[in-house]
Amino acid sequence: MIRHELDVPTRGKGFTRLDPMINRWLTGTGIGEGALHLTCLHTSASLTINENADPRVLEDLANWMDRVVPRDHPYRHRDEGPDDMPAHIRTALTAQTMTLSLARGQLWLGTWQALYLWEHRDAPHQRRIACQLIGEQDSAAQQATQLNEDILKRHDPEAWARDGGVETEVDLMVDRLHDITSD
Repeated sequence: MIRHELDVPTRGKGFTRLDPMINRWLTGTGIGEGALHLTCLHTSASLTINENADPRVLEDLANWMDRVVPRDHPYRHRDEGPDDMPAHIRTALTAQTMTLSLARGQLWLGTWQALYLWEHRDAPHQRRIACQLIGEQDSAAQQATQLNEDILKRHDPEAWARDGGVETEVDLMVDRLHDITSD
């Protein structure tokens, strides 16, 4: 399992698209197939999968939520302002966690789907998303890992000194292979 934490700046109330950011991170993991579990580490923001082509869908969703959870209700909890308790309710009605499939090292989403962080507070915030990735490395990554392990098993740190400190073509090749497979 690979753990990671995304830091996501929001512009205040609204949607921040996450799938491009997550796919960039996934590319570096070497995992080809698997599952990614996400947890929004906040009580006033949530995760959603929704339409990625027509922005009116997100506007309609936000307008619907405004009607269902009005700001002007006499909530008892208003410690951080009039958007505080409505943000908590909106989070309770949506999702703070989700598990998504991976295919070919990327999120497996439909053509018109995107993953969003839904900020329920008015002001911009820095939000954190916990990521737990479980899966199999793609074959190239598996081969690179195996090659690196084989090189390390045969590595003799004293060989260079015994050769009088002269780097041979084999030394340079082993160094380069080690660099490539360690990335």
